[in-house]
Amino acid sequence: MGIATGLELGLGSKLGPVCPELSAVPISLQREASIYHARLCTLPTGANVSGQRNTEVIGLEGVSVVRKGRYLLRDVDWVVHDHERWVVLGPNGAGKTTMLQVASTYLGPTRGTVRLFGEVFGKVDVRVLRERVGYAGPAPAELVRPDLPALDIVVTGKHASFVDRRWHDYDEEDIRFARRQLDRLRAGHLASRLFGTLSTGEKQRVLIARSLMTHPRLLLLDEAMTGLDLGARERLVASLADLAADPESPAAVLVTHHVEEIPPGFSHIVIMSSGSVLSSGPIEQTISAEVLSECFGQNLRLEKVGQRFHAWSPG
Repeated sequence: MGIATGLELGLGSKLGPVCPELSAVPISLQREASIYHARLCTLPTGANVSGQRNTEVIGLEGVSVVRKGRYLLRDVDWVVHDHERWVVLGPNGAGKTTMLQVASTYLGPTRGTVRLFGEVFGKVDVRVLRERVGYAGPAPAELVRPDLPALDIVVTGKHASFVDRRWHDYDEEDIRFARRQLDRLRAGHLASRLFGTLSTGEKQRVLIARSLMTHPRLLLLDEAMTGLDLGARERLVASLADLAADPESPAAVLVTHHVEEIPPGFSHIVIMSSGSVLSSGPIEQTISAEVLSECFGQNLRLEKVGQRFHAWSPG
């Protein structure tokens, strides 16, 4: 199940309104717009609603999600802290996207406790919390006008807008900040290119830069490398490695099926299968050929060359 469909499961009447200029966009896409891009929250970084300092970004305790008698998640425990870089790895149907939906409060658990930025789901207005979550994945690309230059795509992320800059006021600092985000993703040379002329990999880097315009405390990257060729994948891996090395970057969670897509600098991993966590912790202490073989149901070998992983079946 893709994240666009899954997130709609968690939509409720409390979701805030989408920008008025999106009135011409189909309702289903308006809902996605309100989910994936939120305006900058007034809370200081690291503060919860009560104003207290809390380094926990995501906290799941005994979380299960059951739909029609089937477990999508089963007894999941997971904690992410400020500035940690996590990989969520597993095959299709493992529960990776569902776990992101729950962690970002767009899907309620059947049982268990969910905390986002230290606040307990069900005991706080989650709209305030969601404003500190940045997202990049397959669905936002469907909302972006192909005739806008990449720089406009990024800068309009400040107001969760999917139209040109005329609808909101942007000053020179906004433009400079947008250019810096493109540079962070090694995409500064794309600033004047029309979004529709970009390759899939280039679009992903632009959308990640856009997601940083709201100064998020948490960045979710859901299968950001799906459909990329080898060159595009490696360029995006390098961009995410740069992001991981930047101490000002938010906590990040990258969902993937492939160990080859783990960027250098991502230090923690959750390995999932059939809705459960098989193993979780620092990558070097957690990932192994044995765990991957159990996860994917096939005899696998694993090696690390430099800072990158490679997995294969000996046949």
